[in-house]
Amino acid sequence: MVERPHALLADCPVSLGDPVRRPGFVRGVVHLRVVKVSPVQTLLKTPLHERHIAAGARMVPFAGWEMPVQYAGVIAEHRAVRTDSGVFDVSHMGELHVEGPRAQDLLQGLLSNDLERVPDGGAQYTLLTNERGGILDDLIVYRIDPYHFLVVCNSSNRDVVSGWLKEREIRGSEVRDASDEYGLVAVQGPRALERLGLPDAKPFTHAMGDVGGIEVMINRTGYTGERGCELLCAAEDASALWDAVLDAGVVPCGLGARDTLRLEVCFPLHGNEITPDTDAISAGLGWTCALDKEFTGVEELRRVKEKRPEQKLVAFVMDEKAVPRNGMPIVGGGEVTSGTHSPMLDRGIGMGYVPFASASSGTPIQIDVRGKTRAATVVPKPIYKREEEH
Repeated sequence: MVERPHALLADCPVSLGDPVRRPGFVRGVVHLRVVKVSPVQTLLKTPLHERHIAAGARMVPFAGWEMPVQYAGVIAEHRAVRTDSGVFDVSHMGELHVEGPRAQDLLQGLLSNDLERVPDGGAQYTLLTNERGGILDDLIVYRIDPYHFLVVCNSSNRDVVSGWLKEREIRGSEVRDASDEYGLVAVQGPRALERLGLPDAKPFTHAMGDVGGIEVMINRTGYTGERGCELLCAAEDASALWDAVLDAGVVPCGLGARDTLRLEVCFPLHGNEITPDTDAISAGLGWTCALDKEFTGVEELRRVKEKRPEQKLVAFVMDEKAVPRNGMPIVGGGEVTSGTHSPMLDRGIGMGYVPFASASSGTPIQIDVRGKTRAATVVPKPIYKREEEH
């Protein structure tokens, strides 16, 4: 799921229409993982599919959807977001409404973070965990009012999250998958709000508003580490909203740039850094876990924290010319979970799990890059910071 301060990952949603459904949310947490799909499988299309085709975007299969991976090119789109503004179609994200007088009780007992800290108009990054403390998905929860929450999840985990919550409904709560009702676009970059004519606001808040004459839910979240917002609208308004954003001078961007941007600021990707077999403590997401409350898997997470994890997720930069990739071994134990060439730093960067003893910043490590050992160094997160943040 951010316009997120370092330890946060955000990108997410809301709903519109009837009295309880105003425009939506999105977990923009769009996690880039191109998945091979059977030739006979029909790929899903977002409401903006025709806009992408008309713009000449390169389309790829992604979690069962046909999505744009790039327009002008990953590096150009990446730099546009870092220096000005870019817009991403994240309409494939899942949006679930959880409503009723005991909606908060349901979510509080299943999600890792403490929802009681979130006011109306607020949002929270959190995890859905299994009995082993493994991460089924990372999500953003938007609190509309005390009896209505919007949960934005990763597209590839939509069925898992929806089914998990639905099967555990308690009396006085109802879970409804409304994903197909919305369009969602993420506008990110230092000039994003200026170009949209929107005032600044605190990260992880949301409000209804108007962009280009379209009613939208304006979510102050994102998945790039830049300022910006995610705009949720009715599916039938998505094309008009997209056109209005482009008319404001915002650059269209694909999933390729979204992935390199999130990796520079060390936002985890489900399926890479975090999975049903990895725990939040080892992944550096202990801050999302209220271990003093009860939720699924909390006892195992308490044990891991007390005992100390065997491995830890770290960020690293390459000291030699090489590009690390997912699955590459780290000498001495562990492996790369994500890697790329950083357009802003002009060097190879990545994240991966290493033995706890090798997790301190400044520790030299060795990456097996296609059979050749290449030197790297563990660095603090995020890997990339704007000059004013130094």
